Amino acid sequence: MADIKAADVMKLRKSSGAGMMDCKKALIEAEGDFDKAVDVLRKRGQKMAAKRADRESSEGAAIAVVNESNTAGVSIVLGCETDFVGKNDDFVALAKELAAHALNYNTKEEFLASQFGGVSVADKLVEQTGVVGEKLEINDFSRVEAPFVGSYIHVGNKIASLVGLSKVIDDADSLSRDIAMQVASMGATSLSYKDFDAAFVAAETEARIAAIEKDNIELGRLGKTLKNVPQFISKSQLTEEVLAKAEEAAKAELTAEGKPEKIWDRILPGKMERFVSDNTTLDQEQCLLDQNFIKDEKKTVADYVAGFDVEVVAFSRVTLG
Repeated sequence: MADIKAADVMKLRKSSGAGMMDCKKALIEAEGDFDKAVDVLRKRGQKMAAKRADRESSEGAAIAVVNESNTAGVSIVLGCETDFVGKNDDFVALAKELAAHALNYNTKEEFLASQFGGVSVADKLVEQTGVVGEKLEINDFSRVEAPFVGSYIHVGNKIASLVGLSKVIDDADSLSRDIAMQVASMGATSLSYKDFDAAFVAAETEARIAAIEKDNIELGRLGKTLKNVPQFISKSQLTEEVLAKAEEAAKAELTAEGKPEKIWDRILPGKMERFVSDNTTLDQEQCLLDQNFIKDEKKTVADYVAGFDVEVVAFSRVTLG
């Protein structure tokens, strides 16, 4: 039997991340040959990965990193099987190392094929599966490039987000962090209602109205207040003609209520604001700029950004699960 020195075990542990006893056993099996011991650990990882291939990797760590010039950012999700492993310091450290490495690549495929510690990232994940004892994989990968990119990681590494601004300004760091926090918290899928496909909006309108009408049947049966059934769900549907008809309807309502015309100019803006709010629920849920700003719900995100000489041009969000 080869003489296995403690220094060799420590060297292999530092290189692989495996436990002390696993490293010692690998060195014994490899008769003290360091490179062969690394290969032993890798093969163990392959066997473990094959056994756990059908497992869910819905836990883990979502990490976002930005380059030194703040012109590019990458966010990844390193997935594992359990919350216990996902919170482990070594696991989180690996996720951060991988995210920093991912900054050099544009796609998940390029990233997985790239060299990391002498092996491809894909092989490194297999190797670490043997070390950790759980299935590891990159569940998400997103890249944002812009004149200024900021990031945010939610407490516990559950969600990570990136935001791109149109130019560098004095408050770029704090502004981008605020908007990235908004992205993480509220889960927008589009920047603006202008990005929606008309067919999608039409189908979503039909589905939402049908769902509300179904709910109202049950609410009516129970004698409860019925939900408002909107005519529309997005600003993309609120044409000048639609808004003009809404204003005429509001004026007719004021007439029926006996309100004198001389005070209509004080009442109509509020009624029209309510009409727009009631008929843009899709925008409020899915469009970043149309959402209520989490730090001041009296403003939309667009209102908040308007206070700066800059525009939000891109964003991304990755999350566990």
